[in-house]
Amino acid sequence: MSKILIIEDEEAIADLEKDYLELSGFEVEIEERGDAGLTKALKEDFDLIILDLMLPGVDGFEICKKIREEKDIPVIMVSAKKDDIDKIRGLGLGADDYMTKPFSPSELVARVKAHLARYERLVGSGIQENEIIEIRGIKIDKTARRVWVNGEEKAFTSKEFDLLTFLAQNPNHVFTKEELFSKIWDMESIGDIATVTVHIKKIREKIEFNTAKPQYIETIWGVGYRFKV
Repeated sequence: MSKILIIEDEEAIADLEKDYLELSGFEVEIEERGDAGLTKALKEDFDLIILDLMLPGVDGFEICKKIREEKDIPVIMVSAKKDDIDKIRGLGLGADDYMTKPFSPSELVARVKAHLARYERLVGSGIQENEIIEIRGIKIDKTARRVWVNGEEKAFTSKEFDLLTFLAQNPNHVFTKEELFSKIWDMESIGDIATVTVHIKKIREKIEFNTAKPQYIETIWGVGYRFKV
């Protein structure tokens, strides 16, 4: 039996959704506050979450963001807000669906079933997820070779990407320029370790808020560089 969490502060709506879902064979729990709902969503195992947008304590956007950082279960966002910007933001934060109130409970049940079936097919298909590294606002998708800084995608050359990824995978470890050159360039540019410095500069321009005071890639004078966590 699939287990569903409803995070909704309007008691009548939550109870109606719960009744229809239970009649369809689902196990359902309700949380009325956003903060309590977020805690339950992260600590307990649910197969799907129905998430209202406007909630006391923590809003639905923040809840969706936090859930996505730890879990990949389906999230259906519901709201009385009809603006496209809210839909775009909700879906951009990782929601699988966005339903505008009022909607029929039977439509909700149909979407719940569809998302659960899709999720089960993906999980059962053996498709591997992309390998992701996330550190303080930087998201590196190793599989797709893409980088986002505070949600904005940045363009990296092949060697810039390899160098950033290597440092991020080995945080707080100090590497000499020679070591980095050997790891990333291998035998391509023998003797020209200055290229490491150039690439570090270019990477900083893309990921640092202030390149004069880098928060990510630090220079350890007389030694080399390290990615600070």
